[in-house]
Amino acid sequence: MILEYNLQFFAKDGPGGEKTEPATQKKLDDARKEGQVAKSREIANGLGLLALFLVLKLWTGKMGTNFMETFSNIYNRIPEIGSLVGGTAPMNGMIILLRHAILQLMIIIAPIFIVGFLVALLSDLIQVKWRPTSKPLMPKLSKLNPIKGFQKIFSANSLVELVKSLAKILIIGYMSYGFLKKEISGIFLFYSMDIMSVLIKLLKIVTDLGIRIAAVYMIFAMADFLYQKWKFKEDMKMTKQEVKEEYKNQEGDPQIKGKIRQKMMEASRRRMMQALPQADVVITNPTHYAVAIKYDPATSDAPVVVAKGQDSLAMKIKEIAKEHKVEIVENKPLARMLYANVEVGEMVPPELYQAVAEVLAFVYHLQGKV
Repeated sequence: MILEYNLQFFAKDGPGGEKTEPATQKKLDDARKEGQVAKSREIANGLGLLALFLVLKLWTGKMGTNFMETFSNIYNRIPEIGSLVGGTAPMNGMIILLRHAILQLMIIIAPIFIVGFLVALLSDLIQVKWRPTSKPLMPKLSKLNPIKGFQKIFSANSLVELVKSLAKILIIGYMSYGFLKKEISGIFLFYSMDIMSVLIKLLKIVTDLGIRIAAVYMIFAMADFLYQKWKFKEDMKMTKQEVKEEYKNQEGDPQIKGKIRQKMMEASRRRMMQALPQADVVITNPTHYAVAIKYDPATSDAPVVVAKGQDSLAMKIKEIAKEHKVEIVENKPLARMLYANVEVGEMVPPELYQAVAEVLAFVYHLQGKV
């Protein structure tokens, strides 16, 4: 009994073998369209934290003043509403007052939300540039697969994320403990201070600590960004078979392209051989090169190369030339220069006029034309 095995099942990473080839530009473009990019969420989180505490530190005084003015304004208007008796006027007045208070609060905290939005947008632009796509929002049934869900939970990537989270907690916790330890003596003096001074001091401690935490977080974010770029590059790698298949899909099968190229060369050679009998002279090397020249003042300003060949093709050109009684002249330097510098159908360049004219004059003299 003979058993058949598909050896591809034993290859690393499945059919095609190990993924060792860098991703092609097409695969990277396709991945980007699907929303798959080298992006670190930590960058956005770190920048967001840093921006938040910087805005709080710079905007706190103005925010406090605006809060106090808004509170005072609302508090002073309460007696006016309470003095109204009967009907629904007091209730309507309270609703209007509440709307005014909410609007004022939104205006006061608006800078924080605006800065947060701009920072989130900036973090994406820095990492992946501007190219929005809606495909990541499209529902996918594969995301509901419980097996894949468990694989993600117990994957190497989950382990890396766990290690990163523990490291952040330990380092940020240690740094926060050291900062608060220095401030603890000032905190014990709060009981002897007025409420406004306590709030200002407390807010200063919170913002200073927050900025330090955000700065440490940004260090983690930069390290995570480099890791995500490396991981994305590794994940996007392709097998040699995948690269080959993609090249076939984009450029066509190399064997078919080779056959087409061969057919085109054969057709060009046939046309060249058909034009050869009209040539005035064939200049040879004598064994390696052969170039056929024709000069017709009525159709061109200079002699034209109608055929050329090397080795076996050169021999074929000379055979046809002999059959049609086309003169063959040996001129090694001129034959090489014409073969290397002039394509079939092109006119002889000016720098070779003199040499070609001498050959044509010799041929015309043999034929009794001059």
